[in-house]
Amino acid sequence: MFLENTINPKKRKGWIEVISGSMFSGKTEELIRRLKRAKIAKQKVEIFKPEVDKRYDDEDVISHDSNQIHSTPVPSSSNIPLLINDEEVVGIDEAQFFDMELVSVCNQLANQGIRVIVAGLDMDYKGNPFGPIPALMATAEYVTKVHAICVNCGNLANHSHRMAENDKLVMLGETESYEPLCRDCFSESNQKKIRKTE
Repeated sequence: MFLENTINPKKRKGWIEVISGSMFSGKTEELIRRLKRAKIAKQKVEIFKPEVDKRYDDEDVISHDSNQIHSTPVPSSSNIPLLINDEEVVGIDEAQFFDMELVSVCNQLANQGIRVIVAGLDMDYKGNPFGPIPALMATAEYVTKVHAICVNCGNLANHSHRMAENDKLVMLGETESYEPLCRDCFSESNQKKIRKTE
């Protein structure tokens, strides 16, 4: 008996990889490394980043170590599928700045047989889950959590502590505005802020 839904054994299988962690933990560095390896393997690669992120360059994705790869800035996640042709690998940097639709976009691409590699902060400056990253971590096949080093005590850091006085959720910045802290140092720093306001 013939089955219309027989799986084609030659059909490319897609999946989602998420690289998450605090600022200065090497997320973008790891994303660039994986994408460059895919290019070496002669795979068709496309990289996207949010239009709002112009810290280092208007177009290129650049790590804190000045490693870089060309990307396409987009205003929202819904633009990504419109710009995909026959790519085999799609990279997305600073994914926390995208809207929640990014989750369905990534799943749609993976269901089409594309390897999707997403990098972004998993927590905001208050230590709360940030944007679409937690939902992407839940639906991804592979999750890599990278860590920075706490600038206070030298332990592994998983928090992005904002030093600047600004309550906006999204505030682009580098070492002048943020520092990586471990759980204990982050809690201690927040307690000091609370005591200052009392």
